[in-house]
Amino acid sequence: MDFLLGGLNYQIEHHLFPGMPRPNLRHAQPLIHEFCTQRGISYSQCGLLHSYAEVLRHLHAAGAPLRHPH
Repeated sequence: MDFLLGGLNYQIEHHLFPGMPRPNLRHAQPLIHEFCTQRGISYSQCGLLHSYAEVLRHLHAAGAPLRHPH
């Protein structure tokens, strides 16, 4: 999964710890998830297909103002 997502599944961890090598980010993920949960901060995790669907929905919504009615 890490390879298929190119490390984007650890994007939050990467931004919190930019100097941490990518293979180690998976060890920080449970800590960050627990931190967010304790403070009521949204932390989303999903599988490969669901993440692609979320991206496509977002891109579709972002492009809506640019589409012309025919």
